[in-house]
Amino acid sequence: MKEFMLLIRTEGDYCAAMAPEDYQKHIQKVAGYINKLMQDGKLKGAQPLDMEGTMIHGNNGIFKDGPYIESKELIIGYFHILAKDLDEAREIAKANPVFEETEARIEIRAIKHEEGIN
Repeated sequence: MKEFMLLIRTEGDYCAAMAPEDYQKHIQKVAGYINKLMQDGKLKGAQPLDMEGTMIHGNNGIFKDGPYIESKELIIGYFHILAKDLDEAREIAKANPVFEETEARIEIRAIKHEEGIN
């Protein structure tokens, strides 16, 4: 099995506009998705990310703070999963309930394991 990181991107916090009962339904869907991944032995970790943050930009030891992203799109959370290949990782990502609630993109990246790191 290979490790993959699924980075969930939306335009802001789509849950903030949900009515409390809709938010609870959404949380139940996400919990079901997470529980299935855990039962299948596919989940290593998952967390939502805070909407506030910063980005640093640097070159040759000189750094600048800022938000440099020109769009409103944010990484709102991640899933660290196990899959046999990119195709299976794609299928796992497509089942994420975020697609039922908002316009979203999930970036799927294989995790490299380098000798001497970890």
